[in-house]
Amino acid sequence: MKVAVINFSGNVGKSTIARHLLLPRIPGAELLSVESLNAGDEDGQALRGRQFGELQEYLQTIDNAVVDIGASNVEDLLALMRRYRGSHEDFDAFIIPTVSPVKQQKDTMATLIDLSQLGVPAPRMRLVFNMIEHGEEVEPTFFALCAFLREHPIAHVNTDCKLPFNEIYRLSRGHRSDIFSLAEDGTNYKALILKAKEAKEKLRLAQQLAARRLAIGVLPELDACFAALGLAELVESADEPAAHA
Repeated sequence: MKVAVINFSGNVGKSTIARHLLLPRIPGAELLSVESLNAGDEDGQALRGRQFGELQEYLQTIDNAVVDIGASNVEDLLALMRRYRGSHEDFDAFIIPTVSPVKQQKDTMATLIDLSQLGVPAPRMRLVFNMIEHGEEVEPTFFALCAFLREHPIAHVNTDCKLPFNEIYRLSRGHRSDIFSLAEDGTNYKALILKAKEAKEKLRLAQQLAARRLAIGVLPELDACFAALGLAELVESADEPAAHA
């Protein structure tokens, strides 16, 4: 299973989706960051053909990967995919996170259009409706995007592919730990807080306890969203023609 996480827009949660939704649920997957390929380049964020060539060559050598494509690299990467004909077929799915502000919805539409023009079929483009406030429904919140996709069904849409806003994603960066590790932390923080003498230490431990509670609470939401993506079924359907050959 090789999945690309992509959107022209920044601030839609691509890294969150890659690290916390996809990577832990695709066994043996490697996380590859396209932005990291550019570290130290004099050309700034421009993705060079040589780098893309190396990326697609490496993808042939591994079975499972999640490729997190930084917003500043999306345009260059799609241009290179057009040059390397058929390279989009290296990915089983393109996951497109989106959030509710109108600009991000428009950027999401542009992303879907470009991928479709590249030759990516609708079933391989799957939306994740991200950072939804609790109590909000997907269709009215993403009215413009959903209306566009009803008229132009160029992507797979399942409104159960959603993640509510949760501060644990920001906190997990501060703890430098993944959500699974935070949730499985068996430390008795309450006992440690009682023993701690300094207020600063009590606060640090209390923050650890809060992070664990948030992590435990968010895991069912991540599991439900991943199940709704239906990635396993997508791979199985792709394998069917070969099985009958």
